[in-house]
Amino acid sequence: MSHDRPTPPPPTPATSTARRLVVLVSGTGSNLAALLAAHEDPAYGARVVGVVSDRAGVAALDRARAAGVPTAVVALADFPDRAAWDRALAEAVGVFSPDLVVMAGFMKLVGEAFLARFGGRAVNTHPALLPAFPGAHGVRDALAYGVKVTGCSVIVVDGGVDSGPIVAQTPVVVEPDDDEDSLHERIKAVERTLLVETVGAVARGGLRVDGRHVRVGGG
Repeated sequence: MSHDRPTPPPPTPATSTARRLVVLVSGTGSNLAALLAAHEDPAYGARVVGVVSDRAGVAALDRARAAGVPTAVVALADFPDRAAWDRALAEAVGVFSPDLVVMAGFMKLVGEAFLARFGGRAVNTHPALLPAFPGAHGVRDALAYGVKVTGCSVIVVDGGVDSGPIVAQTPVVVEPDDDEDSLHERIKAVERTLLVETVGAVARGGLRVDGRHVRVGGG
């Protein structure tokens, strides 16, 4: 595990009341960029205070550094087994004392150690209307099945594959000439909006999970 800056900077007066977000990434960081843009508005209610990746050298880390956000890398290959990696991931995230953890294109399943610390306050996105088409190829699988409407979901993270309780969803119509790339690009645009809106709503109003049912806001 490597930290560019081992501890987050102290909050400024403008952000001291904002909920603290840690974003987990694996790739380009387009969802991270949307969250970074949103957190510049004090009314958003949340601020990204740390970014943790399972891969070194990805563009998402560059986006974080450019925004002045501390980063860490916790690569699976650096640990003897997945359980050790999961414990290290939990420790790296814990450095930033988050109120909410957002998985934004993070391509690893978390385990017991992570969920013991952050279960119930970690959310993830998926490019399909869950519970349909979970897994790494949700867009491809939806097209192959011939659905006319797919979309994106924000879920509470659990120990399964895209199996957590659903927080929010947005539909996307499948066009007759869509291929996987064109459909995925339209879904990603909607997904960024849904993620930003959902994270903001959770930050301002809280998140309550009762079995499969999730409530955002409402006191």
